[in-house]
Amino acid sequence: MCVVDNKFDVIIIGAGPSGIFCAYELSQKKPKLKILMIEKGRRIEDRLCPKRKTKVCVGCRPCSITTGFAGAGAFSDGKLSLSPDVGGNLPQILGYDETEKLLKESDQIYLKFGADTKVYGLNEEREIARIRKKAIRANLKLIECPIRHLGTEEGYKIYQRLQEHLLKEGIRMEFNTMVENILIEEGQAKGVVTDKGDTFYAPEIVAAVGREGSEWLSNLCREHKIETEVGTVDVGVRVEVRDEIMEELNRSLYEAKLVYYTPTFDDKVRVFCTNPSGEVATEYYEDGLAVVNGHAYKAEKYKTKNTNFAILVSKNFTKPFKEPIQYGKHIAQLSNMLCDGKILVQRFGDFVRGRRTTEERLLRNNITPTLKDAVPGDLSLVFPYRIMKAIEEMIYALDQVTPGMASDETLLYGVEVKFYSNKVVTDKAFETNIKGLRAIGDGASVTRGLQQASANGLSVARSILKSQL
Repeated sequence: MCVVDNKFDVIIIGAGPSGIFCAYELSQKKPKLKILMIEKGRRIEDRLCPKRKTKVCVGCRPCSITTGFAGAGAFSDGKLSLSPDVGGNLPQILGYDETEKLLKESDQIYLKFGADTKVYGLNEEREIARIRKKAIRANLKLIECPIRHLGTEEGYKIYQRLQEHLLKEGIRMEFNTMVENILIEEGQAKGVVTDKGDTFYAPEIVAAVGREGSEWLSNLCREHKIETEVGTVDVGVRVEVRDEIMEELNRSLYEAKLVYYTPTFDDKVRVFCTNPSGEVATEYYEDGLAVVNGHAYKAEKYKTKNTNFAILVSKNFTKPFKEPIQYGKHIAQLSNMLCDGKILVQRFGDFVRGRRTTEERLLRNNITPTLKDAVPGDLSLVFPYRIMKAIEEMIYALDQVTPGMASDETLLYGVEVKFYSNKVVTDKAFETNIKGLRAIGDGASVTRGLQQASANGLSVARSILKSQL
C-alpha cells in the first residue's frame, strides 16, 4: 500500500494516557507540528465490550477493555493519584519537585475536560490520623495521597473529549493499526513499519504502549539492543468485601495506599486500585489470557454493596532472571487452565485452610460475588507458597486496620498481575540508547498509573520541543 503523506515530526506509538498527554502538549505548544498517533485498538466510541451486557466474553480481538484510545484507562475506575509518592518512578528520574509540578499540570488538564472537582484525602485530617495510628500498630505504612475519582463512565467521557480535541488540533490517528517494527539506521530511529504495509518517518518516535504493549516493547528492545534492566513483577489477588468493612477507609481516603513488609519473607505487599461500591472485572490480553481487575462507577444506579481492591506482591529478581512478563503470564495461565479461561474465586477461610471453595460454601456467604462467571477454586494450585504466605499475612495485617477483613467470607479472585516490561533505560528526557526513540508510561516500567503516565507525557513532549524541533 502506498502512503503519500508519510513524513511527520513526531510519531507516538500508543494512545493511552502518556501518549495522549504527549500529543496534547506538543499541539498546544507548537500547533504546526505534524504528529501521528498509531493505536492498535479502536476509537474510543467504538470500544464496546459485549460482556458488559451478555456477561459472556466473545473473544474480541483486540480486546476493547485493554486497547484503543485511552488504553486500559478508559474502562478503569479512573483514579488520579495526586502525590509523587504514588504511581511510578518519575520522582527518581525527574526529581520530586518537578514531578509534583507535572502532576498538578496534568490534573488541571483533566479538570479542563470535565473531571470531578472533589478530591479525597485533603480535609479528613482527624479521620486519617486515626487510620494511620491503627496502620502503625499493624506495621503497615499508610501513604497519604489525595485522590481525584473520575469514575468508569465519566472517565470514558473525559477521554472522548480529549480524543475529539486532538483530532480538531490536526493530529492524525491511525486506529486498528499495529506497529510491526521501528526503522533504525546507525543508532538513530527513523520511522516505523505497520502491519498494513505502511512506512511512516519521523525524527522523534515515542513508545507509549502501556501495559498491554509491554511484551511488544520487550521484544523490540531485544531485537534492537535497546538497553533494559530487570523490572519488578507484581502479582496477587483482587479482594472483595462488603462496603461496611471498608466504610472508614472509603469515606476518608477513597483509596487507602497501604504498604506492608511481611514478617516471614520480608516481601513488599501493597494495596492497589480500591473500588468502593464497585465491581470485579475480567481483562483479556492479546493471547486470550484472562486476568482480574476492578472498577467503580460515579452514578448511584451502578453502585454495588461491595468494595474490591488488589493485593499485589512485588518481586525483584536477580540475574539470570530476565522475563518478568513471562513469569506473571505463567501464573495467570495456571489459573486460566483450572477455570477454562475464566477467573478463579476463593473464600479467605478456605484459602488459609488449604481447601477448595465450592459453590455450596460460596452460596452461604454474606458477600455475593460481583464477577458472576468467576469459578470457585483453590489458589494454592496457582501461586507459589511464598506469594500465598504474603497475601495471607497482608490480610491479617489489614484486619487490624479495618476489622472483618480476615473473615472466612472475604473473597479472593486470581490472578491479578501487572505486566511491566524489563525497565527501559533512558535519560531524563526519556530517550533510549537509540537516538530519537523515547520510551514512556507503564509499558516502559516508568509509571504505574493514570496520573504519572499523563505527567510523563507532558514531560517527554517538552523534552522533544527542547531538542531539535
